[in-house]
Amino acid sequence: MKRRLEQIEESFNRYLGQLDAADRDEPALAEAKTAHLKEKITKLREETARLQVVEEERLKSPDQQVSLTDPDARAMATSGRGTGNVGYNVQTAVDSQHHLIVAHEVTNVGHDRGQLSNMAKQAREATGIKELKVVADRGYFKGEEILACHKEGITTYLPKPLTSPSQAKGFFPRDAFRYLPERNEYSCPAGQRLTWRYETIDKGMKLHAYWSSACATCAMKEKCTTDKQRRIKRWEHEDVLEAAQSRLDWNPEMMRLRRKTVEHPFGTLKAWMGATHFTTKRLRNVSTEMSLHVLAYNLKRVIKILGVNELMRVTRA
Repeated sequence: MKRRLEQIEESFNRYLGQLDAADRDEPALAEAKTAHLKEKITKLREETARLQVVEEERLKSPDQQVSLTDPDARAMATSGRGTGNVGYNVQTAVDSQHHLIVAHEVTNVGHDRGQLSNMAKQAREATGIKELKVVADRGYFKGEEILACHKEGITTYLPKPLTSPSQAKGFFPRDAFRYLPERNEYSCPAGQRLTWRYETIDKGMKLHAYWSSACATCAMKEKCTTDKQRRIKRWEHEDVLEAAQSRLDWNPEMMRLRRKTVEHPFGTLKAWMGATHFTTKRLRNVSTEMSLHVLAYNLKRVIKILGVNELMRVTRA
């Protein structure tokens, strides 16, 4: 919205400059130019008024978004900078043996961070597997979600996001600091001890703060921080995240399994759906459309696996 209004302002100023220049032309030519420029200026003012109404609606929206095409559609996260898609986020849980979609859901939330435990529980309910193993990409990484799966007895495999602000600045990443549970302290790359200092609450999460008193005289400080001390904060359930990371370190093939499993149905469905993908609007209708696609996909998979006769026999049984 801001970018569009800035573009209109630039065009408005440019047309005003052209109006001033037209006054210096011959009367007949000036009159023709002036009429044309005034028409453009009028359209810009109308567009500005329209956008201001849209902006008022956007600010009233809980998520600060308004879609003029489909009221339920929202901006989706994309990997490209300066790009974006407005639509829906389809979640699927796929079994690794037969590539059947055992659970699915359509949301209009533009990211996956809050979907891990939800989809894992749906998959367990659909399959009846109590000791369920779930593999997801780093877009699903969220401490609270991993903890929720842990409490439900669901084993998770997913990598951490590559978003270390310290590493981006050229400093030691947080992973370079090793936690020593028997002492409740951290060891830094220089071999110094970061001891417990206090606990705090941030966004509903209890965090423990650690730092060392030796930072001021440390020879490696320029590689670590520009503050007085390098501070490390640890979530009270950090051990659950560390266990998840350890599982993935010992089983790196799980990520290859994820790509071979969940991407298979998505590729097939997108090929069937065509470039436009969904043909309906509103969340309820899109959810119904997706359910029909999943039903068709699963039926074709089962026919491929069992054959038509066996499928009919099992269905009747």
